[in-house]
Amino acid sequence: MTGTPEPFDDAVRAAALPGCAEDAGAALRQMFVDLTQGSRMARGQDPVKRPVFLKPHGVARAALTVAEDLPAQLRVGFLEAARTRPGGLEAWVRFSSDTVPGLPDLRTTLGVGVKLFGVPGPKLLEGCTEAGTQDLLLQNHDVFFVDTAQDMCEFTRAGVVDGGYERYLEAHPVTRRVLAEMAKFEASALSAVYWGVLPYAFGPDRFVKYKLVPAGCEGADPSATPPDEDPAYLAADLAHRLGAGPAAFDLMLQFRTDDSTMPLDMATVRWEESASPPVKVARLTLPQQDVTARGQAAYGENLSLNPWHALAEHRPVGSISDVRRTVYLASAEQRRDVNGVPAAEPGPARPQLTPPPARDTRIVRAAVHPAIGVARVGDSTMDDVVLAPEVDDPPPLPAGSYKDAAGALKRQAVRFRVYGYNAAGEPVAELTADNADLRWKVHVVNSKAAWYQFQIALDIPEAGQADPSNLRNPKVPAAQRQDLLVIDPGPRWVRGRNRSGEPRYRFDTGTFLGKPVYLGELRTDDSGRLVFLGGRGVSASATGAPADTFANNDGWHDDVSDGPVTAEVSIEGRPIPVDGAWVVTAPPNYAPELASVRTLYDLVRDAFVTEGRLPEPAQVSFTRDVLPVLRRLSGLQWANKGLATQFGFDGREDLLARLADLADPSPVHQELRRQVWLAVRDYERDGLSPVPWPALYGDAMSLPPQSVRQHVTLSALQYRLLKRWAGGDFTDDYDPHATPPASLDDVPFADRPATLDRAALSFCLADAFHPGCELTWPMRHTTLYSAPFRIRHRQTPAPPYGPTLTPEIALAFDGPLYAQAPGDLTRWMAVPWQTDTASCKAGYEYTVGLGSYDPYLPTFWPARVPNHVLAEEDYEVVVDTSRPIAERLAAFHKRRTWLRWLPTPYVATINAMVRDFGKLGVVERRPGPTDDPRLPAEVLVESEVTFPREPAPPADRNLLTVHVDLGADPVLGAAALASAATTAPAPDEEVSVGFVDKVKRLRPNR
Repeated sequence: MTGTPEPFDDAVRAAALPGCAEDAGAALRQMFVDLTQGSRMARGQDPVKRPVFLKPHGVARAALTVAEDLPAQLRVGFLEAARTRPGGLEAWVRFSSDTVPGLPDLRTTLGVGVKLFGVPGPKLLEGCTEAGTQDLLLQNHDVFFVDTAQDMCEFTRAGVVDGGYERYLEAHPVTRRVLAEMAKFEASALSAVYWGVLPYAFGPDRFVKYKLVPAGCEGADPSATPPDEDPAYLAADLAHRLGAGPAAFDLMLQFRTDDSTMPLDMATVRWEESASPPVKVARLTLPQQDVTARGQAAYGENLSLNPWHALAEHRPVGSISDVRRTVYLASAEQRRDVNGVPAAEPGPARPQLTPPPARDTRIVRAAVHPAIGVARVGDSTMDDVVLAPEVDDPPPLPAGSYKDAAGALKRQAVRFRVYGYNAAGEPVAELTADNADLRWKVHVVNSKAAWYQFQIALDIPEAGQADPSNLRNPKVPAAQRQDLLVIDPGPRWVRGRNRSGEPRYRFDTGTFLGKPVYLGELRTDDSGRLVFLGGRGVSASATGAPADTFANNDGWHDDVSDGPVTAEVSIEGRPIPVDGAWVVTAPPNYAPELASVRTLYDLVRDAFVTEGRLPEPAQVSFTRDVLPVLRRLSGLQWANKGLATQFGFDGREDLLARLADLADPSPVHQELRRQVWLAVRDYERDGLSPVPWPALYGDAMSLPPQSVRQHVTLSALQYRLLKRWAGGDFTDDYDPHATPPASLDDVPFADRPATLDRAALSFCLADAFHPGCELTWPMRHTTLYSAPFRIRHRQTPAPPYGPTLTPEIALAFDGPLYAQAPGDLTRWMAVPWQTDTASCKAGYEYTVGLGSYDPYLPTFWPARVPNHVLAEEDYEVVVDTSRPIAERLAAFHKRRTWLRWLPTPYVATINAMVRDFGKLGVVERRPGPTDDPRLPAEVLVESEVTFPREPAPPADRNLLTVHVDLGADPVLGAAALASAATTAPAPDEEVSVGFVDKVKRLRPNR
């Protein structure tokens, strides 16, 4: 509040005001905010501007740095924060004049506002106490034109209410003189000297005034001028100089050394520098930049600057400062509210965009990313969550991060962002609460119980051999199925920063057979991005009947869900069309570092490449196209003993030990590459053989095996890229020392949206859609998508499909594989999910009539649902260097069945999984021994098993499930049990015999 508002008409002057002597603050607030700012709003000003210093010249990013050897007595508040923070404090600096935008810059009072980021500690200003920012306000004259708040009130009243300043100035010659001195010529906003004008505390018992002195323009020509004369020359000059090179100011402090000559509440009195020379304490550097870049000016205008937004150590002093507190705050709140800008301090400093030359930076549309986000259930009731991966190879979290303090499994939350695109489809900026107005809408539903049974994927030839896919819960009348069986809480909306905990953000009003079911909630982070949390893994039977099958338990519900994620976005009041996304709540990830050899991203990408909507890579990259397959195969060693023996550390096919050779395109290693490629499964060549890679079950898995799809293979695109690699047609870009991006901030900006889309699906499975771990077989049909990886939103209700869903109906043009409604993706999955997860083991070792078995291979979903793990007790032996190496090696190669904590037989297992899924261990990275090369330097260990230690499972209990057909002769079943026990790998392993309907899916061919 340093400017002079213009006078207004008679109606405004007649407004009743408090007396300046009685309440100067209230009167100034009414004159500056209600009359000055309000009158401009009434005249149509849009966007609404500040009441003073409203003509901007530009906003620039900067950094405030402090020397490490700053004397101890100067290490106060933000100066100490800048001294101890690497690179100093980020800052944004607004240059302006105290005049209306239409008037020339000549002889106007210049102001500079500095917002510092990264300043910890509570702030004095209401509503901003927890913000990590601090403000400094200065102008290009060292004294103010009135002394006190009452003087400022009377001066303002003369102009705003009484209609003219002349009478007041006649009676106050000092004010007239100072105003004349303030009307000085400045050649550049970067060459002016600025003063804080009013005093500030500096610690508990000292007072200072701030001063900014130009320190040179280093890389720029200090005498540079804009190419053309311009009445608004200060903005052009600022853009010209900072476009040519950096500029800098020294921040000085002038200490109060004499109480009588340096008053705290007489703002017209100069603190003479001869009595107290200013002391340099910091450097404010403005790097070379384009201050006209799209969004930069808007960002600066949306900032609120208030001298009271400060640490207590820097408290403003004097009556004018006191009224600034309320007037500035009220002005900012009104301006930002009318302009649709969130009235909150910004989060981290706005990053600088560096688009390539001539790039179009005008945002014409936006999109939500990831296009499909994946949350996961957990039984923790605490607020702490883990965040879904946002890069392809995120660094591992510390051991124990996936369980809460009580040992319960944390939920995985997924974060959504909005990116703005130009007309060429190039990403221009991430849109957050700092530069846009965002309002999120999410609608998730669980419709499993009202959908059809899962028998088999309906898009494969073997569907004709499976049982019919009839409706689940067929006894519920058609007219009541939607109300009774579909858990639909309706949509939820959220807007702003750091929103969480409120009932309106929870999806808790949907019901199943009249019982409320919680499906999750919405939150936002400190930049206004959406954070979605799913359910807590609560599954139950309405009648109390136990589950008895892996996928189709009538009367049961769970709390997974899916649905659209949309956003309403406007920039500077301009609405932007937005492509929506989709969110899926999936079962837990018990091996969060692992990915399967064929991910959901691989499968969907292959579908779009086959259709011609995505290009096939022109050049095969070893690092991008080959190495992930090799590493994923190796990684599965920590979740399956058979794969550990084959691909694990020092295993028979330890591919990671040969990476230098495999990455070499020279002919000397061509046979090695060819043998690796030929080991990958080819349906036409390999038929039913379980030997080719990978040893994973496929969509038509059944016992006895009847289809080439008994096992999975890579996507067609993956296979072609491997074939080209085997022939030497690839780029040798392997760098053993390369470090992948640890976070999205480490990814080049242009690649961030695609990285989010890819990372979300790279940790989902596409092997054995039986029905699947996160999602299932419809995901490979491009009719579901409006664009690659982006689900097409259904706008009208789907037609009924009858009592049985046949392949013909499912694949028809008007079938369920086109536009999707909330709940449509997860409805194909098992109900409840726990019964399927507990059924997806390895081996299914013995089928009557087939003879011997492998208890470890093939397997279903080890990357999400481990089969065999390195247990904590064995890990302790491995890293104990006092033990004999033979004992440690034996412990390393030992693996224990992950589900050993659950009871048997099969029906007891799947029902215990419903109750105890959060107690099972999570496979996490731990340091390995470093004393012997026969043991790896890092291992993945089963951690955080939270079952009661008593009763514990029998020592070394590695439960093997022997599948015996439901109608098999009991004598043959006993023979199968005896054979399995005889050939079990260790004498102390237990063997269970029984019927598992998951693996008996096909009727024999007739």
